Amino acid sequence: MNFISSLHKSLLTNKFTITGELTPPKGINVNDVLEGAKLIKDKVVAVNVTDNPTSRFTMSSLATCHLIEENVGLETIFQVTARDRNRLALQSDIIAANPLGIKNIVPMTGDYITLGDHPEAKPVFDLDSIQLIYTIKRMMEDGVDLAGKKLNQPPKLYIGAALNPGLDPIEPEIIKLKKKIEMGAQFFQTQCMYDVDILENFLNQIANLDIKILVGITPLSSVGMAKWMIKNCSGVIIPDFVMDRFKKVKKEDRVEEGLRMMVEFVKEISTMKINGVHVMVPERPDLVAKMVNNITNTLRMT
Repeated sequence: MNFISSLHKSLLTNKFTITGELTPPKGINVNDVLEGAKLIKDKVVAVNVTDNPTSRFTMSSLATCHLIEENVGLETIFQVTARDRNRLALQSDIIAANPLGIKNIVPMTGDYITLGDHPEAKPVFDLDSIQLIYTIKRMMEDGVDLAGKKLNQPPKLYIGAALNPGLDPIEPEIIKLKKKIEMGAQFFQTQCMYDVDILENFLNQIANLDIKILVGITPLSSVGMAKWMIKNCSGVIIPDFVMDRFKKVKKEDRVEEGLRMMVEFVKEISTMKINGVHVMVPERPDLVAKMVNNITNTLRMT
């Protein structure tokens, strides 16, 4: 079998796969993001590079992916949101990925603009995530753009998508999931999760679908962070027992406790019908590396 990328190979050969996430810099100095990539290079199969996350301005995800691939040799997953660009600009970025060494892509609709640091900006949303997935599939399979014009060579990308098992009601999300599969999505990364029962219930509802799922995990570091996520991140549910346990710990010990709780969570869900985890710790690659080490060591002992 020909594999598009290391991530593609890992998921199709049913290895427990771990991906990470990095945020591009807010400025032209890329040293921190490259050092962060070096920290996690041998610990994850690939790393997502976010695209103006939570509608906050950063360096181009496309450029940052290329810099990481070229300077560090860590495989990247190009996140591209439909929020900021029309279909012309989106297609331009898609066909630029392969020549820049990028093999994986996760199209997203994008958080609404008022959540970020430029609330006066004009959102685009010319396409949504499903239409963007279809655009990539059409380019790859038919060798044409959205206007039906032929490409001189089609791209070759492993297409992922976002998934949110914590939404209530969940039925619209399952409908979107099926549409994304139909349009060409081949693997899914979920919103960060803390509730085993919610994940298990969701997996039972989609048991008939043959898909690759990486469960998103974000260790808590403070009570304020937890409250912000609950308020601003759609589908993030932090159970009371998790919050109660976290609050009982001294403030200086909460980062370690957050890591410990996530390792326990991963150990519990590792026997479910999932294919791995996606570790997200915004702007803290050192914690991504530590989180992955702890997960790997724990699963090795089970």
